[in-house]
Amino acid sequence: MPNTVLTPDESLRLVPELAATRNPKVWVYRFTDATHGWTLSVATHAEPGSHKLSLGGFRIAPVERTSAPGFTTDREAIALAMGMEEKVHWSRVIGVGGPLARRDLTRVVGGKCVLAPTPDARVGQPHDAALLDFAIAAFQEIERQAGIRLTTGQDLGHGIMHDGRTPSLAYLNARYLGSVVADTSVPTGEGNYRILDGMLRACGVPLERATVALIGCGNIGMHIVGRLRERGSTILACESRAERRAELEALGIRTFTPEQKPALLREPMDALVVNAAGGSLDRATVEACAANPRLAVICGSENLVMPDPSAVAVLERAKKVYAPTELGGMMGYLTAVEEFLAKEAGVPFEVQTLLDAAKKLDDAGYRATARVREGGHAESFEQAITAIYSAA
Repeated sequence: MPNTVLTPDESLRLVPELAATRNPKVWVYRFTDATHGWTLSVATHAEPGSHKLSLGGFRIAPVERTSAPGFTTDREAIALAMGMEEKVHWSRVIGVGGPLARRDLTRVVGGKCVLAPTPDARVGQPHDAALLDFAIAAFQEIERQAGIRLTTGQDLGHGIMHDGRTPSLAYLNARYLGSVVADTSVPTGEGNYRILDGMLRACGVPLERATVALIGCGNIGMHIVGRLRERGSTILACESRAERRAELEALGIRTFTPEQKPALLREPMDALVVNAAGGSLDRATVEACAANPRLAVICGSENLVMPDPSAVAVLERAKKVYAPTELGGMMGYLTAVEEFLAKEAGVPFEVQTLLDAAKKLDDAGYRATARVREGGHAESFEQAITAIYSAA
């Protein structure tokens, strides 16, 4: 199992955007299996020998990511680790988390594990167990070699294995201490819902009379759909899977295919929530959002959502309030770290503590959006929320 280590300088050359982040130091541990053609990259902000908790999901990269221009597991892991570090930052700023995470947040840094499999080794295929064994051995080697602690769990690419009964996360959890199994989609979706509710209230639009468009209706998106239906919101949904579109239509929800996304963005709407596999806020989408006269707020928890970060300025000039998806997605990482710390302490893990913690995002969304609007959009959402909680 050949192992390559990229230093922070090498990571920076690979992903120059690191230079503008709060913490530009990222190490990458890359493992390859030449026999099978598998590559695993683990990117982390944890300094070697620090024993810090490097937290971020284990992504078995889907085809839509591996086929994206310029994809490598190194770049994908670094970019996702940057997003995780942002989530850690915002959870510290706002003071959100379960009781154990709030106690131990100084131990936590952002990271990510990205594995590029062959088709015959994806979860559900004949060689999936061998693929996961390869990853487990790599995780254990990183902990021995680097002196850090990996905590990793749910992300894209997981499901029921080829044996027809074992969840891939359960397989990992039984063999590697740092693997957690909690369904992070429910707390993540709840965090999305809470911040959306607060943002729209600050715009004078209660959810009961709001029209909300969703891009991506996986587990997270469907949790939001359920919460919006409870409130009587009008829902529009863009989803790639025909079976999920049929499920949504049976609920009376208008659906759009990805090819119909431009038509969706022309619809009258108050909010857009993004939770697809990545890249939803491309330049054309951002410009369409800016041109939609009724659209007021954009949020979600999608990773790698904006291929061109400078597009944020387009939304700001159009006086749209954009909550970074790293902020909207923090409850997933907080769920994983809470489960890990509970297991480490030998105490029960209670997912309800995360659902309770997510309520704080409602107030954060409201206060930051209200400040942006009252200030004539002179501040970004990030600047507003930082100012609010720094002064607290």
